[in-house]
Amino acid sequence: MDTRQLGTTGPVVSSLGLGCMAMSGAYGPADEDEGIATIHAALESGITLLDTGDFYGMGHNELLIRRALQEHRREEVVLSVKCGALRGPDGRWGGQDGRPEALWSFLGYSLQRLGTDHLDIYRPARVDPAVPYEETIGAIAEMVAAGWVRHIGVSEIGASTLRRAHSVHPIADLQVEYSLLSRGIEAELLPTCRELGVGVTAYGVLSRGLLSGRWTPERLAAAGDFRARAPRFHGDNLTHNLGLVEALRVVAETRALTVAQAAVAWVLAQGGDIVPLVGARRRDQLAESLAVADRPLAADDLAAMEEAVPLDAVRGSRYPEPQMAHLDSER
Repeated sequence: MDTRQLGTTGPVVSSLGLGCMAMSGAYGPADEDEGIATIHAALESGITLLDTGDFYGMGHNELLIRRALQEHRREEVVLSVKCGALRGPDGRWGGQDGRPEALWSFLGYSLQRLGTDHLDIYRPARVDPAVPYEETIGAIAEMVAAGWVRHIGVSEIGASTLRRAHSVHPIADLQVEYSLLSRGIEAELLPTCRELGVGVTAYGVLSRGLLSGRWTPERLAAAGDFRARAPRFHGDNLTHNLGLVEALRVVAETRALTVAQAAVAWVLAQGGDIVPLVGARRRDQLAESLAVADRPLAADDLAAMEEAVPLDAVRGSRYPEPQMAHLDSER
């Protein structure tokens, strides 16, 4: 698989990364053994970047990755971990904790769960409004100096916050949602990343499954599925959005692609500084995306896809409104 560098200071990783969140219940029950098999398949295919969060399944995801990596050399894998999101025993969300002392605690638990002596990329999941972001990033900079962390990443922050973070310590990459249905970063945030030499790891490239080509109005989100509360998956919003998917399907099929493959390939084509994170929880989902890892799109392919799914055509916010309020990237 081709490789790409995350920014000017970050690690070299595979052109596709594996997002592991769905393996720990974010979209309803998941098969643990299948999740481990999917991680194995990803590594065997050449994927080196595994993305997780210490709050995915409240530690379950990190323990799952630890099991999966028992048969692989640590130096062959780039572990990217988000931290700071607070959750209760019933799964409820309690905001973000960006205090330096809290981040040191989060790091200690992540290292233990993952069974490693360092993380390759460590990033706050969101901005804690009660803590200056410079203090949060400064704490991770101390972790870098101490050898516990190799690179600093950020997640869902706006351009001005990115500049502040970068002034404290070089930032390897910004993790943010980016897809044919979510192109908000193109106006200011992506140009700022490129100006500063910050890479982008794009999550949600299939827009939580809308761009999988398999979602239907009759399909209901399973118990515990994040999408049960997502505005894009409800009522008239869903009807409209699935119309965009069908328009994309026409374009994809004329190019011998599935809808999902077209969506992944489009993000891959947006620049060598962007690494799409494929959120597969099964091997068949992973295989579908891997098929376009080395299949570049021509200019007319991209134009046809963007005509089928015009800029800002999607209806509904990407998170429920209370969660949207926590996205510095949307301000």
